[in-house]
Amino acid sequence: MSQTTAITDAITTLLAAEQRFSLIRTEDPNFFSEWQQDLPELTSIDRTLLADLRRRYIYHRSAGQLLESTVTLLFASPLLALTGFYDPPFRVRAEESVRLVLQDSEEVLQGRIDALVVCDAVWVIILESKKTMLSIWSALPQALAYLMGNPNLERPCFGMLTNGDEILFIKVDKSGLPQYAVSRVFATLGSAEESIDVLRILRQIGREAG
Repeated sequence: MSQTTAITDAITTLLAAEQRFSLIRTEDPNFFSEWQQDLPELTSIDRTLLADLRRRYIYHRSAGQLLESTVTLLFASPLLALTGFYDPPFRVRAEESVRLVLQDSEEVLQGRIDALVVCDAVWVIILESKKTMLSIWSALPQALAYLMGNPNLERPCFGMLTNGDEILFIKVDKSGLPQYAVSRVFATLGSAEESIDVLRILRQIGREAG
């Protein structure tokens, strides 16, 4: 009889994620070029809307730490909307359930993604939000587990981790030996330019997926 365990309980470290899913981290710049090369330019309207989003977030953030749900409401969700992920051909699924059956094991891992963007049946990007007081790195093991739950083996999948103050991108490719890579951390609270870079990266991911 299989045993079901919450992903948040089973995958608490990067080592646990790598070992359970036979994941290999690569730092080959060609593997995850989407966050660095050929990024689309933004219009003046894009920049104005992004500045409004950031101003609103800073206003609420200045009063103290924000909970995960507030980070999603004030920052992450509007950012996905501004990217275009709420419009055709994309669809957003909130609190998407993920169920993983580990090979050579009777253990089943189960969890819920904060938000999942799909194009047709292809996973495009997952969103994982954390409280502002938590490091975004704390969400990486859990996000890797969710990305490994992607049923599509032919197309890579991306993740965006945020605590509102910072953003980290992930890419996982399961087409061969499972590999993953991460971007640098973008300090969106402290830099308007870094927020612009984040939106350009999301647009790039969406452009390639759509």
